[in-house]
Amino acid sequence: MEFTENLNGWTAGSAEASLLHRIATQIQQSIQLPEILTTTVAEIRAFLGTDRVMVYRFDADGSGEVIAESINQQRLSPLLGLHFPADDIPLEVRETFLRARQRSIVNVASGRIGLSPLASPTTGQSLSSENLYYRTVDPCHVQYLTAMGVQSSLVVPMLHHDATVHTAKPRLWGLLISHHSEARTDLQRDLQIVQQVADQLVIAIAQNHLLIHNRAEQQRQAIIDRVTTLLHSLPTIQLQPALTAAITAFEGIGGRIYLKNTAELYTCGEQPRLSDVPENTVIEEHSLWEDWINECKQGNIWAITDLHQEPHWQILASLFQSTQIRGMLMIPLTVRQNFVGIFTIFSREFDTEILWAGQRDANNKQQLTQLSFAPWLEHKKQQAPEWKPEEIALGCALAHQFAVAIHQQQTHQQLQVLNTNLELQVQERTAELQRSLNLSQIIKQVSDQIRSNLDYKITLQTIVNEVRKILQTDRVLIYQIFDNLRGEVIVEDVDDNLRSIIGMVAPIECFPDEYARLYLRGRIRAINNTATADLSPCHQEFLQSLHIQANLIVPIKIDAQLWGLIIAHECYAPRNWQDVEIDLLQKLAEEAALAIKQAQLFENSRIAESVAAGQTQHLVHALDEIQQAQLFKTEKMSSLGLWALGVAQEIKNPVNFIYRNLSHTNEYTQELLQLLRLYQSYYPYPNNEIRHQTQVIDLDFLLENLPKTLSEMQTQAERINSMVSSLRNVSYRERAAIRPVNQEEVT
Repeated sequence: MEFTENLNGWTAGSAEASLLHRIATQIQQSIQLPEILTTTVAEIRAFLGTDRVMVYRFDADGSGEVIAESINQQRLSPLLGLHFPADDIPLEVRETFLRARQRSIVNVASGRIGLSPLASPTTGQSLSSENLYYRTVDPCHVQYLTAMGVQSSLVVPMLHHDATVHTAKPRLWGLLISHHSEARTDLQRDLQIVQQVADQLVIAIAQNHLLIHNRAEQQRQAIIDRVTTLLHSLPTIQLQPALTAAITAFEGIGGRIYLKNTAELYTCGEQPRLSDVPENTVIEEHSLWEDWINECKQGNIWAITDLHQEPHWQILASLFQSTQIRGMLMIPLTVRQNFVGIFTIFSREFDTEILWAGQRDANNKQQLTQLSFAPWLEHKKQQAPEWKPEEIALGCALAHQFAVAIHQQQTHQQLQVLNTNLELQVQERTAELQRSLNLSQIIKQVSDQIRSNLDYKITLQTIVNEVRKILQTDRVLIYQIFDNLRGEVIVEDVDDNLRSIIGMVAPIECFPDEYARLYLRGRIRAINNTATADLSPCHQEFLQSLHIQANLIVPIKIDAQLWGLIIAHECYAPRNWQDVEIDLLQKLAEEAALAIKQAQLFENSRIAESVAAGQTQHLVHALDEIQQAQLFKTEKMSSLGLWALGVAQEIKNPVNFIYRNLSHTNEYTQELLQLLRLYQSYYPYPNNEIRHQTQVIDLDFLLENLPKTLSEMQTQAERINSMVSSLRNVSYRERAAIRPVNQEEVT
């Protein structure tokens, strides 16, 4: 197949322009790439008058698939949807397609192939589009085309540059191929028009890629927003619904969140079967996982494509044997270098069916030229999907939202615990002060009795009445001793259901003489359970006769003499006497002694009254200060909540405006930069004034730095949005209830 000159240039030019116009119109009117490709191959085949025109797209492994095809009356076997192995187009040929944008024209009958590179394979400099040289075609290539029923072919490569990645290099996206079942002499214009159509298709592919990329970005952002809403919509974090939403959006078979500090585990979907380990065992606590945790605290991510092929995972791979879990993505949850847990996503194994153009050798080492291209369906079971970069990026974004929410909850819980502890301490201190106040009031009341009369029995009666009231016990009495422990009960206050023992004399034989000596030395005896106490049988029998199950005895001493005992009885159940109760009884025993010595110590009793009054005032003042502090705290937290809400509302509108328009600004900027590159491509030699201005503004630096600046502006806008959300969350929590807030979260 050789070039000839076009004798009817005007007619051909009109047809070419019409073809390009129709294809460009189709690209503008449709955003569906399959529709554009299908229409384009039909237009080109009709224009060239060949038997087949098809679009062949390369996969990442070098193999490819026919994704669009137009055939003339079935003169050639259809190839649409068929896959071809990478060996059918050798690596060195694919590299010439990429480096030199080399086109090829094969004439099977003459055994010649014409090669027309658009760029130098060594320097990369553009060459003339008419540059063409011939050589003998490889015999295997001739056999391959002959087996396909093709006598002449034309191949034009299509390169794609990913505009979403600034540093991405062009890659070989596919081929635009024309086949004819007979020998054909191609006009030079045929190669040119096919090249122009290929250039149009490259634009359509780039537009489709941008559309898919933008839609994917919008979908990923929608997923992140949905999970973020679930995490922050309620006062209490809802991890389980958020985890379920994240795994569902990921189309994962299962997932889990493990919190390191609390060992909490949240699961969703299918999980590893822990049949041979204890019931409460968590795989995150396995030593293998612990080792990874220590590494991932530095920000590592573990993306496992196939659990059963991962060398470091063989120990735990058996746990997944009976499940459909094949891959695993583990992302550490960290906030400001604080490790809080692990976010794990499980991927499902899948079966594949690939329609090949002819059956291939099982070991994928085809030695002979393909003789049949009859469709052959290959089945592959239990395939492991690889984690894509965009999936890992989405997982990291979701993990960040989980980490922030968990960290905020843990911080909030810590503040709640701290606040609760402080409140308990305040309550305990208040209760202690109240008890001290009550004690002081009782002591004051007894002191008043002592000053107001000379009948000490009235004072003693007041003591037993007040003691029984405060201790809430069954009986309180004062036993006066005449000789050793011989004496009688002189005053008491007793429960209505118990009999009075006024005037009762204790059996002296039940109490050894040493008891008196011990009481004189200040002994206090607290018996919590008389049935188990170390007492003599006589003593036990005496207490049982009075139905006493616990008692508290404090001596009343006057100078060096044991005057008597003040005793509290618990008659219905044992009781553990508290230090404050013993202290109360001791103090009142002292007051009783004062009452007895009223005549001698009257002056001292007045001083005690003054001291008691001052202590009472101090305690009341302390209580008032505590109440004022609590009121101030309440008002301060309420003001902080209102301030946070006001700041958040003032910031939100301008930040939202900036954030919404950053994506448009970035898009417009990319389009302008793309237009500038087209100008540079088609006008590589600008005039002196343009070259001078290019140097003045440092165009290369501007092209490189402007997208980074826009990206950084978007990052900062997101940070402000995050801070505004935190401020609003703080204000809403404060309006619902008064809680402590960590100021670092809102700064």
